[in-house]
Amino acid sequence: MSANRRSDTKPEIALRKALHQLGFRYRKDHRLDLPTGVRVRPDIVFIRRKIAVFVDGCFWHVCPEHGREPTRNEWYWTPKLRRNIERDRLADTALADAGWRVVRIWEHEDVQIAVDKVRKVVEHGFEATGEV
Repeated sequence: MSANRRSDTKPEIALRKALHQLGFRYRKDHRLDLPTGVRVRPDIVFIRRKIAVFVDGCFWHVCPEHGREPTRNEWYWTPKLRRNIERDRLADTALADAGWRVVRIWEHEDVQIAVDKVRKVVEHGFEATGEV
């Protein structure tokens, strides 16, 4: 598992590169210490606009489209993956309670679709409606 990257994954780099080319400036892998005591490290952070972007891996975050139940060592993997999902929900709730907008993107999503999701939230903030 040490070979698995926590940051700078290919989908994350592609998204950051596309956003940067559009002129967006952000922090990468920036730790946020929230008032509730929860610490979160979004992949991309727009600090002034209070927007946190996560690029989630299909296996690690159990994508509804590509995620699957482990067939080997399920006694280890099933609880681990469940904890990842719980941690994601806790982070989403803590960020929302602190006034942040959360954007979650799956690693399999097309880069242009991901850029459009982020751009919509950055440009419209809390006015943006729909699933993000």
